[in-house]
Amino acid sequence: QVQLVESGGGLVQAGGSLRLSCAASGRTFSSYAMGWFRQAPGKEREFVAAISWSGGSTYYADSVKGRFTISRDNAKNTVYLQMNSLKPEDTAVYYCAADLDLHTIVLTWGGDYWGQGTQVTVSS
Repeated sequence: QVQLVESGGGLVQAGGSLRLSCAASGRTFSSYAMGWFRQAPGKEREFVAAISWSGGSTYYADSVKGRFTISRDNAKNTVYLQMNSLKPEDTAVYYCAADLDLHTIVLTWGGDYWGQGTQVTVSS
């Protein structure tokens, strides 16, 4: 069982930066691939970024490539999403997810465990 808690969301002006954190409980965090997703009002949830259990592989949605960076610290049971050059269209609730299979996150946008989400609002 893995419990995920996101933090770091907030209100930022366009062009600004935020760093989201997702803290995981459980001793098996390092076994899980992790992903970030987002859902804007009236839209379906979409994939943002993913990272393998070791951190050696990362994947990004085209819309955030070059602006967002996913990373993890297995010693701290935490995955991060550094978001730079934020745009109003990045406004959404951001969720982290965990799955033993990275392909589940990247290809099917699924996950065994999900956090409760953190709101990111980018003003123009």
